[in-house]
Amino acid sequence: MQAYRNLYVLIVGGLLAFSSLRKQPTAITTLIVSVLFALFAYKNLDAMYDTTQQRFATIEAIKQFDASGTNAASLKQTRDLLEPTLTPATYGSVRATHVTSDVLTIAALWAMEFRRRRLKRTTPAQ
Repeated sequence: MQAYRNLYVLIVGGLLAFSSLRKQPTAITTLIVSVLFALFAYKNLDAMYDTTQQRFATIEAIKQFDASGTNAASLKQTRDLLEPTLTPATYGSVRATHVTSDVLTIAALWAMEFRRRRLKRTTPAQ
């Protein structure tokens, strides 16, 4: 999950840096970048969904594992230490955070575009 988050942060940072360095307003470029980012964000969220499902399945398998036999006492002790720490984020919270970041990123792209347009109107032609 952390790898998907890191990739997402890297892409958002790159997009915002790219957009902040552009000098001329071009709505078509901003539109294309926005659509491509939305597609990336959708697939990234889908990967996070799969990872969340895998995490919950793994936790359930650990909880259902039969710890009987010769090592039962040590397995129970290990399980008692580990199980309370296995609390992955729910998909709802992952989705809410992701979608909020997506909307804010696209809003920032368009805010920079509108700022470039406003500056172009107020700056005298040379």
